[in-house]
Amino acid sequence: MNNLSTIKEKLSGVVRNPGVYLLKDRYGKILYVGKARDLQARLRSHFFPGRDEPKKHASMMRRVVDFDTIVTDSEVEALILEANFIKEHRPRYNINLRDDKSYPYVRVTNENYPRVFVTRKIVRDGSRYFGPYTDAGNLRLLISAIRKIFPIRTCRLHIDDRTIAGNRHRVCLNYHIGRCSGPCEGLISREDYTKIVEQVVSFIQGKDSTLVAELEKRMDLYANQHRFEEAAKVRDRIRAVSMFRSRQKVVDEFSVNRDMIAVAVSGDDACGVVFNVREGKMINMHHFYMKGTKDSLEDEILISFLKQYYFRSEFVPREIFVDRPVDVPEDLRGWLAGKRGGRVDIVFPVRGKKARLMAMCRKNAELLLNEFLNQKRSRVEALATPVKALQRDLKLPKQPIIIEAFDISNISGKHAVGSVVVFENGRAKRGKYRRFRIKTVDGIDDFKMMAEVVERRLRRLKNEGSKLPDLIVVDGGKGQLSAAFKILERLSLKEIPLIAIAKRLDEVFIPGIPEPQNIPHSSPGLRLLLRIRDEAHRFAIQYHRRLRKREGLFSILDDIPGIGEKRRRMLLEHFGSTERIRTSSVDEIAKLKGINKSLAARIVEFLNKEG
Repeated sequence: MNNLSTIKEKLSGVVRNPGVYLLKDRYGKILYVGKARDLQARLRSHFFPGRDEPKKHASMMRRVVDFDTIVTDSEVEALILEANFIKEHRPRYNINLRDDKSYPYVRVTNENYPRVFVTRKIVRDGSRYFGPYTDAGNLRLLISAIRKIFPIRTCRLHIDDRTIAGNRHRVCLNYHIGRCSGPCEGLISREDYTKIVEQVVSFIQGKDSTLVAELEKRMDLYANQHRFEEAAKVRDRIRAVSMFRSRQKVVDEFSVNRDMIAVAVSGDDACGVVFNVREGKMINMHHFYMKGTKDSLEDEILISFLKQYYFRSEFVPREIFVDRPVDVPEDLRGWLAGKRGGRVDIVFPVRGKKARLMAMCRKNAELLLNEFLNQKRSRVEALATPVKALQRDLKLPKQPIIIEAFDISNISGKHAVGSVVVFENGRAKRGKYRRFRIKTVDGIDDFKMMAEVVERRLRRLKNEGSKLPDLIVVDGGKGQLSAAFKILERLSLKEIPLIAIAKRLDEVFIPGIPEPQNIPHSSPGLRLLLRIRDEAHRFAIQYHRRLRKREGLFSILDDIPGIGEKRRRMLLEHFGSTERIRTSSVDEIAKLKGINKSLAARIVEFLNKEG
């Protein structure tokens, strides 16, 4: 799909129901995920916008050529589905919380006798998760308190009625020091153990009064039954809970549950801060960084943060305070109320103690964002020394922040492949590396192969509207350089600086100048270039070997310049294996017909380098 008439035809078949839509580029990649009460009307507003079309939207729609829709029964269902798709695909034009895979959660397992521990991996097996936690110090304190206060197991034993009846397990040290209630030997009933786990959940959620009331009730029950030792243990648990929570900042004289949320924005980055207030005490602070916020309104960013934060959080409080007046969509309000099981008020406090606390939340968001931006700038400055040197050595008009390097790998024209590696600010971006199987060149012609790979790569970047490299490096000499330059001319990209690095003497050539550039071998810029060139070569060779292995044609000897099929067969027949060749001396190898000492030395050096 690539024209408005086709878009109009497809739009006419879209239903006017609630649902989710996916905007895609020509390669089927999802660029944006949205929800709508009326799918057809919302999609028409994307493809046929008014005069005051935002810059960010216009940039996105230049790349959109197709869309898919998913119809739902309600707007709330659409909201949930939208959040799922954004988390899964992380589309470029949605506002995204930075990848939270590194954030830890507290997991309460779905087992007969549950465990409670910290994890970074979500397993959909019925376990309950609390978090994510962005402050490791607070999380350590919480887990330490749980271990000291609640006698729950930490072992990984599989415990059920059969293992208990069969006496398969014995209690460990934790039982003897009061840190475990001994479910493995049946020293506690499953019902009583489950009650302790629910107390842990209440403790994690900050429901102190509910937890203490339940513990006091149990303590009185034990005392009335003259089970004084057990009553004393529960009493100690009550004291420990009270002592732990006494360190929390009291922010409200009433036992309220609320979250206070503020978002600070700067360009394409933002930071959202959440104060968790439980029963009048601030028990935690979380902060999350966001990307893709450029050209977005602050209200839009705040709404997006609310959706993504509560999609990840198990608990929704009765009140949510925000740092600015915002029109919250009804479907979001309805979804939050449904998740909580009751009404949820979203409030902007304007005066008094609540407004002052909200201002503190906002100040923390601004400070954390500034710290993040400073760290970002520091990382750029720390990495930029070789890049600056390269700009100076090659007399480039600007710093080559993005460098793409190309290499070709083939044996007598067979299984010819190409590679491109991407470096940003002197660092490899392996997720952006790409491989190519040569499609248009028969036989041995490295120049045409290089031209094909360069053209396929740059044409795709140009068509996608992706950022083009600041410098292109091709592995080879003047022939490869000339082939690549013709492609830049054909694609009207001559303004991109282009160089070639010849293997033999590590000489650097640029278009239009027959002599190599005079770059000192001690220059960090040249060292960076050679590292990038070697990485492109490694990546191409790796792909080439994989293809040969797939067809049973692989031999590491094929990768040594000067070794063809005849010499490879002779070496293997004489020595029996590449390992024997590797451990042989240069003189031994040079005794073979057609192999001089120079080639023998190259063979030994290559095999020892490879393994």
